[in-house]
Amino acid sequence: MKFPKWFLLMPLMLGACKSKPLQNNAASEVEDPYLWLEEVEGQKALQFAKDENKKTLDHFKKDPLFKSLEKDIRKIVLAKDRVPDVKLRNGELYNFWQDEKHVRGVWRKTTVASYKTGSPQWDVILDLDALAKKENENWVWKGSSELPPKYERTFVHLSRGGKDATVIREFNLKTKEFVKDGFVVPEAKNLLTWKDENTVFVGTDYGPDSMTDSGYARIVKVWKRGTPLSTAQVVNEGQKTDMSVYSWVEFTPEKNYTFHTRRLSFYEGIDWYEDASGKKTQIPMPQDAQFNGVFKDHLLYVLRSDLKQFKKGSLVAMPFDKIFDGEKAQDSLQLVFAPTEKKFLQWASSTKSYLMLSTTDNVLAKIVKVTYQGPNQWIQQEVSLGQNGMAVVASTEDTSDNYLAVYTDFLTPSSNFLGNAEDSKNGFTLLKKSPERFNAHGMHSERFEATSKDGTKIPYFVVSKESLKKDGKNPTLLYGYGGFEIPMQPSYNGVLGKVWLEKGGVYVLSNLRGGGEFGPAWHQAVQKENRYKVFEDNIAIAEDLIARKITSPQHLGIRGGSNGGLLTGATFVLRPDLFNAVLCQVPLLDMLRYHKLLAGASWMDEYGNPEDPKMREAILKYSPYQKVDAKTKYPEAFFMTSTKDDRVHPGHARKMVAKMRAQGHPLFYYENTEGGHARTANLEQSILWNTLEFTYLWEKLGNKSNQ
Repeated sequence: MKFPKWFLLMPLMLGACKSKPLQNNAASEVEDPYLWLEEVEGQKALQFAKDENKKTLDHFKKDPLFKSLEKDIRKIVLAKDRVPDVKLRNGELYNFWQDEKHVRGVWRKTTVASYKTGSPQWDVILDLDALAKKENENWVWKGSSELPPKYERTFVHLSRGGKDATVIREFNLKTKEFVKDGFVVPEAKNLLTWKDENTVFVGTDYGPDSMTDSGYARIVKVWKRGTPLSTAQVVNEGQKTDMSVYSWVEFTPEKNYTFHTRRLSFYEGIDWYEDASGKKTQIPMPQDAQFNGVFKDHLLYVLRSDLKQFKKGSLVAMPFDKIFDGEKAQDSLQLVFAPTEKKFLQWASSTKSYLMLSTTDNVLAKIVKVTYQGPNQWIQQEVSLGQNGMAVVASTEDTSDNYLAVYTDFLTPSSNFLGNAEDSKNGFTLLKKSPERFNAHGMHSERFEATSKDGTKIPYFVVSKESLKKDGKNPTLLYGYGGFEIPMQPSYNGVLGKVWLEKGGVYVLSNLRGGGEFGPAWHQAVQKENRYKVFEDNIAIAEDLIARKITSPQHLGIRGGSNGGLLTGATFVLRPDLFNAVLCQVPLLDMLRYHKLLAGASWMDEYGNPEDPKMREAILKYSPYQKVDAKTKYPEAFFMTSTKDDRVHPGHARKMVAKMRAQGHPLFYYENTEGGHARTANLEQSILWNTLEFTYLWEKLGNKSNQ
């Protein structure tokens, strides 16, 4: 079973590929003079971005700090002793690697024994730089999907410029070549999954009415090798108002299972099992229960609402043979994991014989091994890998009980470990430890709580030097996300440590409602009409930092991207008096039109439908693009986005910048020409992006003594 949380949250991480704005007769849109900036590749819009980029780059490159920060950042980003992140595949370790010689990157593999050495011997599978040159394409790596159990064939996902839209091509891992006359799907928001070696499920843009309003495939077809895609047969179909549909096979050591899903909305869907004859059986589970794969002939589900005796947030197992019993099947559910007040499930993966759970325990990550010993006997055992940081399962495989785990915290570089779930003592072998990138001596992390407007306690981390003087003069960066049940947890960031913490900066990581730190209820508390509460949470932390004299408005900045860009944008527009720096990246900002731009319609479960009068009123309480006005003094914000972002439309940032400029507000804007929602497509772009960020932060928040 391989069904990680990123797959469950696929709609959040994917976007549609439409580039033209949808016109509407609503007065607010007719009066919007900046709709032309929604033309992603429009000549006038691109010139706007080019002109803004020049102003921004000219300004920051004149700052004496720019070159020294760039030098430090470059040394870290291009360090030759970086530890490659790896994934287990059939006993080998796979890695995608970029450096100054491989700007686009190489996909490669090695053995566990070789990886442990000081100089691993890498077997290059695919060189993206060579491929891009040969095909005259701006290829960016977007991953692969191998076919079990031999792992000789895979689908390679290639993006032009970093967009989420990909070209998918079949690749032979033994010959290291693309398969002649193999499966190929042209650029689109594609779904391509293996049914067997000669059959696939494909969801793509088949023409008019084949996509949902959210921009995803509405139709999935089964496609046999050697036949035209036009002859493929429909096996799964949804409505245009649905979010998406997808079909796939769960490959397990015991047997393979075929499933189809129709996503009604972001958090609701209907699942079917298909038998060998093609007959489909709807799985009798609530629509908001999240399918989490198959293990030991049991279907696993994470509950997002209470069900019978099980609390929401529980992981439950349904014996496969019970799915044919209708609603009575719910009586057969078995408890695998139950949440507590502080402990919650993040995702489940499996080895050949064990379930490996990645959980949060009072925000910190813990690993739990689950052994199935028979009906209603799911035995849990915590796997210890560190006390005060993040211990997570990084990769598993169904061909053995080996798994990879990672431990890190704010001040401890990541360490990669190899574990074997069969080991009753749960021991580990250290494979690699990342070098330290900054001097953490004399630094520490603390945890505090702020009280939000409605009385809810909101925890947050503060990372700083132990000698920090609480005089209100410390340059402080507050980072948050607060959405889609995604937790914000400690991690080691070499660039942040070197150019911010080492120089006396303070870093604050918030655990806002909307995230996944404390289970479904923590997230659900700020959905739709209650969205404004997450901004109140962020404001409460800012006020608490000031009250503790850790910082002051003159030295406090905020940063966030995507949904976090909305958080940042709304927070500074609502309370501009609290901040002197704002880094608003790949953001949502026009919340009256977000549902009409790219994948925005798929997020209405999170933010609500702006066309609903009650929701429109609730959204107008905070929507940054509508709230910003000429009479208010705002901090000199820095908006950053990507032309190739086909997930969150660059028009959000563009329009906000144009409107604020027209109102007379000083600001900075930078639009990377590629990179997609990931912001950057290669290491050189990452170096520039990071250098711009920290030059801006020190310019706005720093004291001369820090620099």
